[in-house]
Amino acid sequence: MFKSNNKKIYLVIFVVGAIFLVVFLKTRGGKSTAEVTREINPVYGSIKLIISTTGIVQPQNRLEIKPPISGRIEKVLVKEGQKVQVGEVLVWMSSTERAALLDAARSQSEEMLKDWQQVYKPTPLMSSINGEVIVRAVEPGQTVTSSDAVVVLSDRLIVKAEVDETDIGKIKIGQPATISLDAYPEVKVKAVVDHISYESKVVNNVTIYEVDTLPESVPDFFRSGMSADVEIITQAKDNVLLIPLEAVKRDKQQSFVLTRGPKERKAQKRTVEFGISDDKNIEIISGLTAQDKVLIQVQKYQLSSNNTNSKSSPFMPGRRR
Repeated sequence: MFKSNNKKIYLVIFVVGAIFLVVFLKTRGGKSTAEVTREINPVYGSIKLIISTTGIVQPQNRLEIKPPISGRIEKVLVKEGQKVQVGEVLVWMSSTERAALLDAARSQSEEMLKDWQQVYKPTPLMSSINGEVIVRAVEPGQTVTSSDAVVVLSDRLIVKAEVDETDIGKIKIGQPATISLDAYPEVKVKAVVDHISYESKVVNNVTIYEVDTLPESVPDFFRSGMSADVEIITQAKDNVLLIPLEAVKRDKQQSFVLTRGPKERKAQKRTVEFGISDDKNIEIISGLTAQDKVLIQVQKYQLSSNNTNSKSSPFMPGRRR
């Protein structure tokens, strides 16, 4: 009796295992690849080669105004963001001796203070460039030394981009660029390559060169230290014949495309001379016209024909024919 029960248990396990094996094989073989071919015509359009990188908004020339003497700040005539001209007075200050003398006169009377103010003139700190005030570091009454920067000036704000050494050979002075700040990603600012550093830097074990990109006009929201994305256009062509990159085939000898004439059924190889390419299209120099039919073959996954009823339960009986 015990052996008979064991046989029944083994039989049930065998049947259940066989059912699950069939289900597994059906679902396993449910996908296959098929080659899909579509026809396109070359089209005329524009193509650009772009080097994308990141950068920081910085003054191209940063000038710190430091006093020639130690003393006390009397008046600050500028504020951050203000435009200044060469020779314009930024700050009036008293030397240590003048400040002590004025304090002593003030303690006596206002008339004595005015007399000494007329006799002992304050020292002016003047701008030596045409530029913009980007830092106002002092306030009236503050004591400073000759090593303290009281005002910082910038002649113009630029974006200093970091370019990998593998791309630096493609960049030339005067090439157009586009700047977008992380803080204002929707605003695209036109710029131009103004300077390429002669000395490299190593950042995260990568050799880079700093490239100054000069905005055509600096927006009011530009601030020193802001992060930016920079796109430098190294090549650009308009009204050239283009095809998608996926249409280009390659073998050991050459690159080619597949074409088919109006009366031809089989695809024909055609050697083509290519120009520049971006991440989507490639330029056709010769070998094709806008009237040619170019074939693009793409591998696509699809359900196999043996799995047409895959949505139905494998445990249900099949439909009779």
